[in-house]
Amino acid sequence: MTAPFAVVFPGQGSQAVGMLDAWGDHPEVRQTLEEASAALGEDIAALIHAGPKEQLDLTTNTQPVMLTAGIACWRAFVAETGAVPVAAAGHSLGEYTALVAAGALSLADALPLVRFRAQAMQEAVPVGVGAMYAVLGLDGDAVRAGCAQAAAETGEAIEAVNFNDPKQTVIAGSKAGAIKAAEILKAAGAKRALPLPVSAPFHSSLMKPAAERLKERLTAVEFKAAAFPVINNIDVAVTDSADALRDALYRQAFGPVRWVEVVQALKARGVNHIIEAGPGKVLTGMAKRIDAELQAACVFDPASLAEARALLGGG
Repeated sequence: MTAPFAVVFPGQGSQAVGMLDAWGDHPEVRQTLEEASAALGEDIAALIHAGPKEQLDLTTNTQPVMLTAGIACWRAFVAETGAVPVAAAGHSLGEYTALVAAGALSLADALPLVRFRAQAMQEAVPVGVGAMYAVLGLDGDAVRAGCAQAAAETGEAIEAVNFNDPKQTVIAGSKAGAIKAAEILKAAGAKRALPLPVSAPFHSSLMKPAAERLKERLTAVEFKAAAFPVINNIDVAVTDSADALRDALYRQAFGPVRWVEVVQALKARGVNHIIEAGPGKVLTGMAKRIDAELQAACVFDPASLAEARALLGGG
């Protein structure tokens, strides 16, 4: 019997060449890679195994690759444990992974969809025009206020877009707006304001053109009833109908990732354990910073799976 837990899935930034190699020929991982390659018409296993890094880091590759890796790790975990989560969530792109894990969206439909999403986002703002900064040491309200001041002073778009933990918020918008906001926020007491190595100002209002293209594409995608609740990023809510899911994913493209509130909502459902399925440990660290009572573990290889299983009391 395992402890009640929630599963969460990472977004862009946790990818690495060879990130599934430790699984060897695990049947669930192999099957997921085969499905992904068939859905996209290319050898996804080879891209993940050998890169090169420059190819893996292209947004149009990163989004489908991270979705594939998250599902591979999750399926391996379920096959080994039989565990069923109380609820799920995903950070940005990870929301699509969560919907696939819950059965609301098929992997075959999700992969071309997120590749389209990535392409639309990349084409919405030319490379070098937008920017994203991670702001450390200020709470979300202070970051919102600093962005509002920068927008008013420059006439540029700049917004708080990822509320990652109580003292880490990511801002996004035009390059000029981001630079000005970083100055204002450092003067207001931010410990650091670091430019992020991304190709577009994700989740900002500058992504609205991409969202409109995504909205049209979403109308052709089939959504089914989820096996467990998925808490979305944009409303911190569970959406059940297909139309509501489409609308939430559309608005998520140009709206903030309210991750602090998402994790709090997961805890409110009676869980004290968070399992991060997929490469890296980013969300595991965030969970502990959001609520010190939460116990979190990641599943990205057989060794971490065993540790996660033990954390949940599954032996």
